[in-house]
Amino acid sequence: MKVLLVNSFDRSGGAAVACNRLLQALHKEGVDVKLLAQEQTKPDPLVVPVGEAGKANKTAFGRFLLDRLEVYFQEKDKSARFAFSPAHIGTDISKHPAVLEADIIHLHWVYFGFLSIESLRKLLQLGKPIVWTLHDMWPFTGGCHYSGECTHYLTHCHACPFLKRPSAKDLSYKVFAQKIELFQRGQVHFVGCSQWLADTARESALLKNFPITAIPNPINTEKYAAKNKIAARRQTKLPEGKELILFGAMNTKDSRKGFAYLKDALQLLKGTFPKTADDVELVIFGKSDPDMLAELPFPVNNRGRIDNESELVYLYNACDVTVLPSVQDNLPNTVMESMACATPVVAFNTSGLPEMVDHGRNGYLAQHRSADDLAQGIYQILYQSNTQRLQEQARQKVLDNYSETKVAGQYIDVYKRLLK
Repeated sequence: MKVLLVNSFDRSGGAAVACNRLLQALHKEGVDVKLLAQEQTKPDPLVVPVGEAGKANKTAFGRFLLDRLEVYFQEKDKSARFAFSPAHIGTDISKHPAVLEADIIHLHWVYFGFLSIESLRKLLQLGKPIVWTLHDMWPFTGGCHYSGECTHYLTHCHACPFLKRPSAKDLSYKVFAQKIELFQRGQVHFVGCSQWLADTARESALLKNFPITAIPNPINTEKYAAKNKIAARRQTKLPEGKELILFGAMNTKDSRKGFAYLKDALQLLKGTFPKTADDVELVIFGKSDPDMLAELPFPVNNRGRIDNESELVYLYNACDVTVLPSVQDNLPNTVMESMACATPVVAFNTSGLPEMVDHGRNGYLAQHRSADDLAQGIYQILYQSNTQRLQEQARQKVLDNYSETKVAGQYIDVYKRLLK
């Protein structure tokens, strides 16, 4: 059984990280598996670039620019620039040797100029079994990756809130119509990384008649593991006498990531509980805006982007709580990584997050979009909880549900069913 995973990037972005982890997990289980990516950032015998490495990356960047250019002229504002993908620009991989050799083609996050709707049509025409993991909502919307409050995907997308001139037959309507035609041409087995996304896909007009399974992303629980907190703080050069709150920021300007709620919650935390003024510091990693960080009411240790996983593991272990204020999310890597390192998580009770965080058992689920409850959750984890029990339960949740062996086994079962 030869399995080919397909993703826009080999390591960059949450979906790429999840896809790469599945690649490693399947390989450990003895599956003949490769990853086809339009951009390869690190040499890896399991990763196959679309073309000659350097040239392929330049070509991919050109397609990315053209893809974003179409969005640029129709976007409502900058917040929509990376939230909507028309997928009219892409490359044909249907004749790639890795595709032709594969028994199973397993699509992941394939946008931003990698696979267009036409590219996908050519893949479906090959007649090979196709699995498509849903890392967001794009496969069943008219172009958005997360719909927010909009539910037009239940019927036929139109009047898209991400577009400058939403109308009955705007760009989202046209992309949705193209997908209707696309999905008439072949059979695909969809997989939601969370039960929430699988259920949402089942309700959608585009995917309601397709088989859909819920399988989470895997994580290496030997690499992401609990360490001594004092040793972790010394390793990361973080203060030993402080309560440390961790926030992983992919993009603080993305409203879906909820930075505004985090800022309000921290201000409420400081104002409601005066003792936190001297006790608490923030630790932030990832892409962030320095001006926005300057608005936060506590001292900030900004670590920037971290590519070294060992460094990231020490950072999780050094902190007392991880806060994820996203208002809509699937199965965030940050939550899984933190819990694997036995650091409890405070998050909103929305989308896929309640599947990971069990309120009061391994973390805190705040009322959706309530900065006040988010602040209460942070305070409770820091000062009013049985810390050791929370830490143990957080890690146990990951061991029970997201281990490499467990997740790889679930995917192998799907592959075998499709090949019968």
